[in-house]
Amino acid sequence: MEHPILKERQHELESYEFRMGVARGRLALTMDLLTDALVLVGQHGVYCQSGRQAGKPAMDVRIITQLIEGAKELTVEAMAEIQRERQARSESA
Repeated sequence: MEHPILKERQHELESYEFRMGVARGRLALTMDLLTDALVLVGQHGVYCQSGRQAGKPAMDVRIITQLIEGAKELTVEAMAEIQRERQARSESA
């Protein structure tokens, strides 16, 4: 883990991994990071308005928002799948 943001959030990551397991814990921190990015992009969208559509963020801000929302959705689905697999293993044991 060389990335500075991961070093900053090391305590948070360890807490998630302890509570949820390594994979789900890392995905949970990923959700937090994506949420923080979404908030920042949203704030930027307030100041970076579209020239063609008054009151709407610029196209690049809207695209970035859509990409982050898609990444969050995939992360939620991955976490749910890991949970389903864990439950299936415990039920078959």
